[in-house]
Amino acid sequence: MSLILNKSSVLSGSFLSITGSKSESNRLLILKALYPNITILNLSKSDDTNVLHKALASNSDTVDIHHAGTAMRFLTAFFAISKSGDITLTGSNRMQNRPIKILVDALNSIGADIKYLNKKGYPPLRIRGKEFNTNKLSLDSNVSSQYISALLLIGSSLKNGLEVNLKGQITSKPYIMMTLSLLNQLGVLYSFEDNIIKINRFNDLGVKKIIKVESDWSSASYYYSFVALSPINTEIILSSYNISSLQGDSVLTKIYNEFGVETSFNDNSITIKKTKISKHTVAFDLNSSPDLAQTIAVTCLGLRINCSLTGLKTLLIKETNRLLALKNEIKKLGTDIVITSDTLSFNNPNQINNNVTIQTYEDHRMAMAFAPLSVLTNIIIKDPDVVSKSYPNFWNDLTKLGITINKS
Repeated sequence: MSLILNKSSVLSGSFLSITGSKSESNRLLILKALYPNITILNLSKSDDTNVLHKALASNSDTVDIHHAGTAMRFLTAFFAISKSGDITLTGSNRMQNRPIKILVDALNSIGADIKYLNKKGYPPLRIRGKEFNTNKLSLDSNVSSQYISALLLIGSSLKNGLEVNLKGQITSKPYIMMTLSLLNQLGVLYSFEDNIIKINRFNDLGVKKIIKVESDWSSASYYYSFVALSPINTEIILSSYNISSLQGDSVLTKIYNEFGVETSFNDNSITIKKTKISKHTVAFDLNSSPDLAQTIAVTCLGLRINCSLTGLKTLLIKETNRLLALKNEIKKLGTDIVITSDTLSFNNPNQINNNVTIQTYEDHRMAMAFAPLSVLTNIIIKDPDVVSKSYPNFWNDLTKLGITINKS
């Protein structure tokens, strides 16, 4: 199935309520499994969060997390310390080709019992929960921060806490800080100095906390793109967002100022408004927020400005190779781009071709990142249901903005 998004140069809606952050929700679900008296408000409605929620409640000895990469990493660590016996942790074909060796090696180095059931370094895994015999480990830090967060989330449950020595430049550091901040909200003490993170053991299993999940900034990025591509004075109000956010993708407010979009914080919402013409060239290092790359690249394409993005190494191992996917689809729209293993760039983008079909590669962000081009031209999104991975109400919310959508 495909969706045809008809050109709509003027957005007529103004207010949208965005689902809770998938990143915060998934971390809190693991912590709730460890500390059951936590109450979570505004939990994400995403597929990834639903899959993780069901997996934690399951009594089966085989857990299938489908496409949910965060669930795979967090559950690998969680089941390694659980007392539920042998667990087989598996996923989709794509998931069985996404590497997990770095995390498995780190866990096994401190006493975990994890074995590969098929290809070495990849799921499915056989995990036998047990108590660890040491609490110090080292791992490279220039890979997915989810490996690090998976370890930190279980650290407070280990008998001697956990000490993690990170080697090299840290990728997506805001996601690590999000994990540490959520632990701290429970009362867990930690230190983070000279690339060494120490998590203290937390004995208060009766701790009672109510934590409200902030809405997802990654989901907000698509509306920033819509506004950036719209006429001056176009504005959208989104809830629920905080000026002091735990999410690294809140850097959107600074990035999109370069595209002429201004952000105003109200009590529990933000107003994003197109106030000026954007620059002719932008360059961003997205090492700390790589999930924004697709949205930013498409915004630059729509505005026909030069684009240079770096810090994109982790995009190679997401739901698809996102760099290659961007290259393929942007070329269809009429512009050639240059990619490396870590960068993306294009200069003097051409006028956008009309009625182009965008392949989504089983990747939710490919579908949503290209949708804002409907402000400029008709655009066709293939396999649109992939958005349910993070933002199941996306297409319905677009109709609230006055976007006309037809099925084909």
